[in-house]
Amino acid sequence: MNAPSQSTDRPQPVADILWRPGREAAEASGLARFASAEGFDPADYRSLHAWSISDLGGFWSAVWDFAGVIGDKGETAFLASEEAWMTGARFFPEARLNFAENMLARAGDGVAVHYCDETGRDIRVNGTELRARVARVADGLREAGIVPGDRVAGILPNTIDALVALLAAAATGAVWTSCSPDFGSAAIIDRIGQVGPMVLFVAPDYIYAGKRHDIRDRIAEVLACIASVELVVVSGASADTVETGSVRKASQDGFGSGDALEFARVPFDHPLYILYTSGTTGTPKAIVHRTGGVILQHLKEHLLHGDVREGDALLWYTNTAWMMYHWMISAMCCGAAVVLYDGAPILKTAGGLDCSPLWRLAERAGVAHLGISPKYLATLAAENYRPADHHDLAKLRALMSAGAPVMPHQFDWVYAAIKGDMMFASISGGTEILGCFLLGSPMHPVRRGQLTVPALGHAVGVMDDRGAAVIGRRGELVCTEPFPSMPLTFWGEGGWERYLGTYFADRPEIWTHGDVAELMPSGGGIVHGRSDSTLKPGGVRIGTSEIYAACETFAEIEDGVVFGVSADGDEEVVLCLKAKPGAVVDAELVKRIRARIRADASPRHVPARIHLVSDIPYTINGKRMEGAARAAANGGKVKNLGSLANPACLAEYGALDRSAAL
Repeated sequence: MNAPSQSTDRPQPVADILWRPGREAAEASGLARFASAEGFDPADYRSLHAWSISDLGGFWSAVWDFAGVIGDKGETAFLASEEAWMTGARFFPEARLNFAENMLARAGDGVAVHYCDETGRDIRVNGTELRARVARVADGLREAGIVPGDRVAGILPNTIDALVALLAAAATGAVWTSCSPDFGSAAIIDRIGQVGPMVLFVAPDYIYAGKRHDIRDRIAEVLACIASVELVVVSGASADTVETGSVRKASQDGFGSGDALEFARVPFDHPLYILYTSGTTGTPKAIVHRTGGVILQHLKEHLLHGDVREGDALLWYTNTAWMMYHWMISAMCCGAAVVLYDGAPILKTAGGLDCSPLWRLAERAGVAHLGISPKYLATLAAENYRPADHHDLAKLRALMSAGAPVMPHQFDWVYAAIKGDMMFASISGGTEILGCFLLGSPMHPVRRGQLTVPALGHAVGVMDDRGAAVIGRRGELVCTEPFPSMPLTFWGEGGWERYLGTYFADRPEIWTHGDVAELMPSGGGIVHGRSDSTLKPGGVRIGTSEIYAACETFAEIEDGVVFGVSADGDEEVVLCLKAKPGAVVDAELVKRIRARIRADASPRHVPARIHLVSDIPYTINGKRMEGAARAAANGGKVKNLGSLANPACLAEYGALDRSAAL
C-alpha cells in the first residue's frame, strides 16, 4: 500500500499554507539533488516516494552512495523473503561498516561539538581533538576487554564526555545503551540491568534548574543490582569521589592511552544501540537497533528531509536516554556540528522565568536546525516569550518538533513569534524505528497542523477497522514494506516473539505502529495520538488531540490530561486540568471550555467530567502519560513507575470522585 504524496498534476488548496520554500533554496537542497541524480523531477515527490518503496534495494543503495557512507557495501542491497515479507527481509547482508568511523570522518578542523550548560559554561571541540579523545577512550575499552557485541552503558548528562563514550564504544563494535542521570535507580536497573553491561560510564552529579543533584548513592544502588559491571568510568570528577565497592573504577580524563583511532567494521545488522520504551505498562522493552540501519535512516532524514549541510549546526533539546539524542548526534555524519545543551530549557529567576537559554545558545552557535517539543512551544506562548523579539535567528533554517502532536494554532504561533521564513517540521516516528514515518521536506509547503510528507523509503499508510487503506479518515498508522531501521529484536529471552507480538500481531507482516493517524489529500498527514489512548464513548472512537487544542486556547489553563474511565458498561471522557498559578478555574470557565470543545471538535469530545488537579503525569522524557492517569483513575496498578517524572501525582487520580467534578 503506497502512501499518497504531494502531487503536481492538480491544484492544491492554499488557504492552510503557512510557508513555501524559495525556488533557489529548494533546488539547492539535498532532496532535490538526490531526486535529480536518480532521474526524477524534484517537484514530483509522488514518483520519487513510489520508487523508494518499490525498488527497496535500488533506493537504499542510492542513499548509501549519495551520502558517501564509509564501508564495504557488498554486492547485494536487499534480500526479500517470501515467507516473512517484512520480518525476514535483509538489507546489505554482505556490508561491513562502523558507526563511529562514519560519524568522525567529516569532522574537520572546525567546530565539531559545541557544548553549553545552564550556568553559561561554553566549550567548543574541533574534529581533531574529538577524534583524539575518542581514540583514547576506545583504547581504554579494548584494554578493559571490550570486544564487538559487548554492552557498554552510560548514566550521563548531555555532555561531551557522554558523546565521546558513545563514539568510543561504537568504534570498538560494542553496543551502547544509556540512561539520563535524572532517572531513579529502579528505572535505571529496569533498563540497563536487562542487557548486562561490562563497562558503565557515570557522572557523580548533574545540574538542572539551578540545582546540583548528587547521584552517588543512586550509582551504588545500581551497581549492587547489576552484577555484570566490571569497570566504572567516572566522568567529570576523580574516580575516588564515587564508591563502587569491589568494582574497578577509573576517571574518564585518564582512561586509555592510545592515540591511534581504530574502527572495528561490523556487519550491517550488528547491534549498535539498545533503547528503551518509556511506557508504564510493564518493564521497558529493550529495543536493539542495527548499525547499518541507524546510519542509513539518519543520513536519509538529515540529508534529504532536513537538508542538513556540511558546516551547519544542529541542536535538539533532549537527554541521553531519548531517541532524539541519538538522532541528533548522527548529524555529524553529514559534516555538521552538533550542539549539546545540558540543563533546563526554562529557568526560574527572581523576576520570574527566563525563557532564553536555548535561544541564546542557538544564536551564539549559529544553529541552522533546532529541535524542541510542543509542550515547550506552549510554555513559551503562555509566557508571551517571542524569540524573534530577543534573538538574531538569521541562520535558523529549520525548526522541528517531536514527542507529541503539534496543534494547528501552534503552527501559527511559530511563524509569528519565532521566524517567518523557515521550514517548520512536525515529525513523528518513534524509539522503535529510531526515526520518522512522517516528517518535513525542504521542497514542500508547510500546511497548518500537518506533518509535511511520508518519509522516503517508508510505505506509510492508514488502515481502518476493515483493514482498508483510507485517505482523509482516521485509522491505524501502518508501514507495509520493510526498511533498514526496523529493530533487530528485543533484548532478552523471548525477545523475537515479544517483538513480533508488539508490531505484527494485529496485521501479519504489516508494521502496526500504535498511532491514530490521518493521511491528507495534499500529501501530508496528521497524527492524532496513541492508539491505546483513543477514547470510545458510546462505542465511537475519538482522539484526544482536539480536546487538548481547545484547552490550550484558555490563558487560565497550564496543562491537562484526557482519558477514559469505565462507567456502566461504557466509557466516559474525563478531563483533568492544571490551572496556572493565580488563575481561577470556576464553573463559568468550565462552561466556556465545554463550549469550545463542542464547537472545535464535536459533541462526543465534550468530557463527561472535568476535574481540577495539582499536576499532570509525565514521563522523564517529557511525554504526557494518559495511560497512567487512566489506570490510576480506574483503580488499576501503574507498572514501571520509574518511567514517570512525578509518580506521586497519580494518587490524586486514584482518588477522583465524580461528585467533586467541576
